[in-house]
Amino acid sequence: MRIDILTVVPQLLESPFAASIMKRAQDAGLLEIHVHNIRDYSTNKHKNVDDYQYGGGAGMVMSIEPIAAVIDKLKGERNYDEIIYMTPDGELLEQSHCNQFSLQENLIILCGHYKGVDERIREHYITKEISIGSYVLSGGELAAAVLVDAIGRLIPGVLNDETSALTDSFQDNLLSPPVYTRPPEFKGMKVPEVLLSGDFKRIEKWREEEALKRTQERRPDLLE
Repeated sequence: MRIDILTVVPQLLESPFAASIMKRAQDAGLLEIHVHNIRDYSTNKHKNVDDYQYGGGAGMVMSIEPIAAVIDKLKGERNYDEIIYMTPDGELLEQSHCNQFSLQENLIILCGHYKGVDERIREHYITKEISIGSYVLSGGELAAAVLVDAIGRLIPGVLNDETSALTDSFQDNLLSPPVYTRPPEFKGMKVPEVLLSGDFKRIEKWREEEALKRTQERRPDLLE
């Protein structure tokens, strides 16, 4: 899978993909992440990528020309399944989005900045708009890193135990049940007896009941 990220601050994306699972995925050739500096496509001698907004108002707007130039270049080299814009007013990111994106071959992610991008980019280039929450960040880079991580871990072979992702929270509209590891007792706090029983049928039933209970208590909206 290949993901191209378009940004005006590429330095913000160095660390998230340089360690742990995302680094292993890239080293294994399962995931390619390419970061493109939009400023490299500016024809302005000062490499500006923003301008004042028509009609007045506070805040600058990302210019159409350099963004269109990098997207056109990439699309001329390969076909892209989605061109995603990270924006606070996009669709709220859900596990179902991540599942769908992980099945694609090539994605472009555009990181917003300032007051956003020229609306013509959204109308004519973007195929999907995604938000990671009802709040505003200083830029779309951190949101893009969240999205790439959520997608990348679902690619077959990325996780050591491929079944692990299938039991994550939200995969079946339920939160994950409680988990425990050794020791079986710590300062009087004990692991539930059923998990030590070796009766996998009982354990599975317990996990289903606990997942439902936790979801009802913490995220009842998932059950609606």
